[in-house]
Amino acid sequence: MKNIFRTIALAALTLFAMSSCCNSGSNADAVLENIHSRKSVRQYTSEPVSEEAVEKMLRAGMAAPTAVNFQPWRFVVVTERERLDAMAEVLPYAKMLKQAPLAIVVCGETVWMGGNENPYWQQDCAAATQNILLAAEALGLGAVWTGVYPNQDLYPKLHDFLGLPSTVQPFCAIPIGHPAGNEQPKDKWKPENIHYEKW
Repeated sequence: MKNIFRTIALAALTLFAMSSCCNSGSNADAVLENIHSRKSVRQYTSEPVSEEAVEKMLRAGMAAPTAVNFQPWRFVVVTERERLDAMAEVLPYAKMLKQAPLAIVVCGETVWMGGNENPYWQQDCAAATQNILLAAEALGLGAVWTGVYPNQDLYPKLHDFLGLPSTVQPFCAIPIGHPAGNEQPKDKWKPENIHYEKW
């Protein structure tokens, strides 16, 4: 009887291990497929983006790596049509905001612990931005990264438009919506850009 139970237990463990292995491989494939499927989408339908989807994207943004876990990112979610249209006038490279039903503006706390300048806020905000873009892709949404910082003609205007605190700077604006077109991802694989051990 003990041998039977031992055999059943071993079989169950084996099946669990195989299942975990397969799921792990499947998950890895899904993640890599999502990364390679991401594209910049600049045309959207009028369909609104659900609050649930917005929270999922923001949670993804906040899951990004961050220096000493400081998490300097701050997010401004804009959904009001009038404000999106007005923001499009402030940001000449984000005219698609006049069509998008949603924008997430990724901002960063520029003051480090102890009151010093935070030298990593741009890197951390870039990582958060990429996570949001990947989350949008995974949710079947379209999004595009429109740069703001360090363009001195843009970020002061957007800073004032959003009413940000003095220590918080806008990093980029992400128009988001349901794709109206059929944009395809670009193949950016270039082995010639890779060097091993040294240049």
